[in-house]
Amino acid sequence: MTNKIKYIATITLSIAMLSSCGIYKKYETPQDGSALVAEYAKVQEEAIDTTAFGNLRWDEVFTDPVLVDLINQALENNVNLQNAKLNVDIAQAQLKGAKLSYLPSVALAPGGNYSSFAGSDFIGTYQIPLAVSWEIDIFGKLLNNKRSAEVTVEQTKAYNQAVRSQIIGGVANCYYAIATIQRQIELYKETARIWAESIEVMKNLKLDGRLNEAAIVQSTASYYNLLATITDLEVSLNETNNTMSLLLNVLPQKWSISSQAVMAIPNIVRAGVPMAELAARPDVRASEMELAKAFYATNLARAAFYPNLTISANGGFTNSAGSVIVNPGDWFIQLAGQLTAPLFSRGKNIATLEASKAAQKQAMNNFEYSLLNASAEVSDAMMVCQKSDEKVNLLNKQIENLEKSVEYTQELLTLGTSTYLEVLTAQQNLLAAQMSQLACEHTKTQAIINLYQSLGGGR
Repeated sequence: MTNKIKYIATITLSIAMLSSCGIYKKYETPQDGSALVAEYAKVQEEAIDTTAFGNLRWDEVFTDPVLVDLINQALENNVNLQNAKLNVDIAQAQLKGAKLSYLPSVALAPGGNYSSFAGSDFIGTYQIPLAVSWEIDIFGKLLNNKRSAEVTVEQTKAYNQAVRSQIIGGVANCYYAIATIQRQIELYKETARIWAESIEVMKNLKLDGRLNEAAIVQSTASYYNLLATITDLEVSLNETNNTMSLLLNVLPQKWSISSQAVMAIPNIVRAGVPMAELAARPDVRASEMELAKAFYATNLARAAFYPNLTISANGGFTNSAGSVIVNPGDWFIQLAGQLTAPLFSRGKNIATLEASKAAQKQAMNNFEYSLLNASAEVSDAMMVCQKSDEKVNLLNKQIENLEKSVEYTQELLTLGTSTYLEVLTAQQNLLAAQMSQLACEHTKTQAIINLYQSLGGGR
């Protein structure tokens, strides 16, 4: 009885020592990292703010019916998203395999043979065995494999969400880019029409002797430069249409998008973004899952120092019992236990553990950087949104004054108190300001889309 008590105490102490070295410990977000990681760990306990911009459903952010239809097509057809979904299926299958590792393995291997010795009659032997083997997970190897597989599933889901968010943002960016380029082409064509009318006016003034041929030639050259720029814009429009086609996984085509399509800009400019919103980003979650996988890999490296315990059983029907052949046959059963301990691989195990610890530190560094990068991206997008508003207001005022400048110089040219160069300069300045206004409005739209994407939006 005393020996049995000592045996139980020894086993209990051994298990307690194994627990203290972290083999059975489940991954938790580190509390002892940088201040940024500590803040991230803290928000994990908070409820998700469903009203935050990044947590809104994509059809609440993008409400244009045509755009909604295009996004739905992309989510259904895009190859990258389909592959991301398949990666989730692969990870779930691997998790299922890790869970089934706890169950015994069963094998049926029937066999038989005929043999003759020294010319004797052939004697037939046969065996129909059923072998069962069960690894007892005392030292947490199967447990850590299963937990690592669970983390991989979560990581692939995060990657799937990241791809989904990129596709939604990509379609929205293409949609409004197509609308903007079409407005630019319309603006250039309207300017070219006005320019052509101005050239006719200049020709009449030349007939009256109030302008020379140089003014007409210069204006005509600028007119053709406008037409040449239109061809460049048409090339850009075609390329953007093709990008949209790739996102929707269809053959290249021209998409019917109104040039007047403008995104309804939500009022989301703030001084900063709470950590809870950064923590919702799929790339941040995926980076943390990589850290969790490295944590379990370290646990497995520690577990490699301890033995494997396997219980096996063989049973079945045979007519061969050792060297004795029995006809008819009979049932047999065998039970065995095996404890395999590493004796000469300690050096290799130490090296593996050191490498796993180093890989875990790398994963921690990458996780911290993903938080910093997420914060920077969100800050950049919010700053662009804010400054684009200011810039659009300034450009509107510039355009108002330039329109007056064009009007005044044309009147003065008619009266003979201005030169063709002043008219030409005023018209070119107006066109440049109008193009800058369109580009700035599109930049703001892109910033809103990128902000939504950088916050993990796309649910």
